Amino acid sequence: MQTTILIRSDEMPGVIDGLASEIIARHPSGEHLVLLGIQRRGVDIAARLAAALEARLGRSIPLGSLDINLYRDDWTSPRARPVIGTSHMPVPLEARDVILVDDVLFTGRTVRAALEAILDYGRPCKVELLVLVDRGHRELPIHADYAGRVIPTSREDQVNVLVRERDGRDEVLLQRGNRGGSA
Repeated sequence: MQTTILIRSDEMPGVIDGLASEIIARHPSGEHLVLLGIQRRGVDIAARLAAALEARLGRSIPLGSLDINLYRDDWTSPRARPVIGTSHMPVPLEARDVILVDDVLFTGRTVRAALEAILDYGRPCKVELLVLVDRGHRELPIHADYAGRVIPTSREDQVNVLVRERDGRDEVLLQRGNRGGSA
């Protein structure tokens, strides 16, 4: 199995900073923004984005986390038991622009589940999607508004995002022909 490094540790801050710049271009004051990271690595990426935005905007950006396990559509067997985590909404979502943050966009099913979960917490003005890696192969009509990298892959490839908060190092890896992949 061939492994390629898509984003090295020393490149990660630049990717995060570039994404922060794109957000500021669309939301110059950041006044109504809320960042919601999808558990697990989306939360870590959202925290880094919040820090980058706060440093540049001079204001605090509300940061929350979203567990989507109850909203997934792949719990099809009676034996499947989702592990339920916690969600945290730092502010009410009404009158807010939510930026939903995840590590990898693949089929779009994780994002569909996240959108359902968000609506249980309120009705934001707008929801935008930010991903570290967009690898293609959508099964649903979902797209990223912000993507750190757009990488052509095959359906059999796997993209693994490692973050220092959970994995001890920052790296994004592409494993060719591994059958499966991040959603």
